[in-house]
Amino acid sequence: MKKLTSADSLITINHYKNLLASEGIRCEIRNEHLGSIMGEMPFVETWPEIWVVNDLDFDRATQLIRSVDDESPTSPWRCKKCGEENEGQFAACWNCSASAD
Repeated sequence: MKKLTSADSLITINHYKNLLASEGIRCEIRNEHLGSIMGEMPFVETWPEIWVVNDLDFDRATQLIRSVDDESPTSPWRCKKCGEENEGQFAACWNCSASAD
C-alpha cells in the first residue's frame, strides 16, 4: 500500500477515490476525521490522505490524479444578449441569465 496524495479538502480526496474506483483501482482514505484536531498538530498532518491498496496500480493512479489536476477550466465567454464576460464554468450569464449557447 502506498500513499498517493493528501489534500486540505475531504471533498477533493473523495473525488479522487471515486475516480480511481471507476477505473478499478482500490484505495483507502486515511485521516478522514483528523480535521477536528487541526491546531493541535501541524495542519498538513491532519489533511485527509488517499492510499492505493495495490502497489502495481500506483503509477496508473498517479497519472489519473494528475490528469484531473491538469485539466484547464473552460475559456471565458461573452454573453450574446448583454455583452458581459463570464467565467468558463458558467452556463448562464451572471448579469442577465441568458444561456451560454
